[in-house]
Amino acid sequence: MSADPDAREISINYAGGSLVMTIGNAKSLFGDDSELLRPEGKTESVSVSGHSRTRVIGGASTNVAAYTYTYTQWPVGSSSLAAGGEAISMAWEGSDGYWIARMKGSASDLGTFLNTTSPKPVTFKTQRGTPYGPFIKENPDNG
Repeated sequence: MSADPDAREISINYAGGSLVMTIGNAKSLFGDDSELLRPEGKTESVSVSGHSRTRVIGGASTNVAAYTYTYTQWPVGSSSLAAGGEAISMAWEGSDGYWIARMKGSASDLGTFLNTTSPKPVTFKTQRGTPYGPFIKENPDNG
C-alpha cells in the first residue's frame, strides 16, 4: 500500500458509468476541494402500499398497513462483465501529458460528464486510440 494518499485510486460515479483514477490526478483535474471527491447522498422516500402477507403456504394471511420509509441514495456507477472498465488515456490543462484511467460505461457518457463538470479542458483516448474532446464545463461568467 502506498504511503501517499494521492496515489490511491478513487471511483467517481456519474450517470451511465464511472471514472477510476488516482486521487492526485482527480484533484489536478477537478480541483482539490471538488464535490466529486466527497460525494453527498440524496434523501429518497419510498411509499409501500398496504398488502396481505401469508407466512406459511395455506396458512392465514395478515394485513400489512401502508408505510413510508426514507434512505440515503449514494451515487452509483454501472457494472458489467468487464468490471475493471476500459483503460483510457487522459490529458488536461496542467497534466504534463497523458495519464491512465479506467472508464466504466460508454465514452459518450464520460464525455457528457466531463463536459458538465471539468473546470479544465480535458481529452481522452480509448484503447483503440479514438480521441474524444476537448471537454470543459461552461463558465457561467463567460456565458
